[in-house]
This record gives sequence, C-alpha cells and structure tokens, in this order.
Amino acid sequence: MKNLYPNLYLKKIEDITIETLIKNKIKVLILDVDNTLIDYYKNLSEKIIQWAKEMKGQGIKLYILSNTYDRKKVKSVADKLDIQYKHFATKPLKRGFKYVQKQIKVQPENIGVVGDQIFTDVLGGNRCKMFTILVDPINEQKEYWYTAWKRPIEKRIKNNYKTKEGKNKNVY
Repeated sequence: MKNLYPNLYLKKIEDITIETLIKNKIKVLILDVDNTLIDYYKNLSEKIIQWAKEMKGQGIKLYILSNTYDRKKVKSVADKLDIQYKHFATKPLKRGFKYVQKQIKVQPENIGVVGDQIFTDVLGGNRCKMFTILVDPINEQKEYWYTAWKRPIEKRIKNNYKTKEGKNKNVY
C-alpha cells in the first residue's frame, strides 16, 4: 500500500513550485501527458506552457514519459514544451523510468515523477525510488476507458492519503 501513496499530492501541475523542488532536492521532473499536461482533446493550456518555461528557466530539466503508443501526440506536446520524451513507456514497469534516468544521468532521489494516476505514475516512480507528485486529472469527466475504471479505486486511496497526511502540507 505504501507504494501507492505519492510523496506529494497537489491539485494541478502548475502548483509545483521551484521552492518545493529545491526543498526536496529535485533536479528533473518526469511528466505524464494524458490528463496531466493535456486533456482528452489534446489541448495544452497556456498556463502549463508558461509553467514549463519557468521550471526550465530555474534549471529544472523536464522529460515526458507517457504510456500512450501515439508517438505523434506525445511528440507534439514535447515539441510545444521544447523537451525530450519517451512514449509507450509501460508504466508502472521500471524500464521507462530507468530509460529516462539513464538519458539524463541523475540519481533517482533527485528525480520527481508527476502524473494523475496512482497505478502508473505514482506506483512506477515509487518503485524506482523517485519523488512522486500526484496531481488531479485535468478533466475527470472525459477520460479513456482504460483509465476511467481505476478512478473509483484511486479516489479511495487519495481519501486515505488525505486523512493520513491531513495536517501535513503535502496535501492541498
């Protein structure tokens, strides 16, 4: 159960601040795409573009790691953010996370994994000893079927986490 809890739980990706990353010694953020950076309709908000620009400007390296097999979709987002990417990552298996770590040559404790799913992003990042940051999905009303069925289970885990961490600042 411990591997299902993130190190940090925030409402949205733009809530991740440079201060939080410095405090936790994070130099790299591995980012999920679907419902973390873009919505179901592949919209990438100006706020996220600006957030990514600010993170890079502060020396934080960004890297997309997505389970989608649609290389064109992931490449499009990566190009707009001017960052590297790997698609078809098979999260929560370790190989995608290890691939990124090898590419960027940074220790796992200095890598943050950001995503909206517990059973892929959080579980995979925790298994690799990386700092996991769970964010709420951009749009919970419109999701792919293979994600939607897990949401009620994730909601229970989030509620347990909120109760457990309630007075801690790790929860919004």
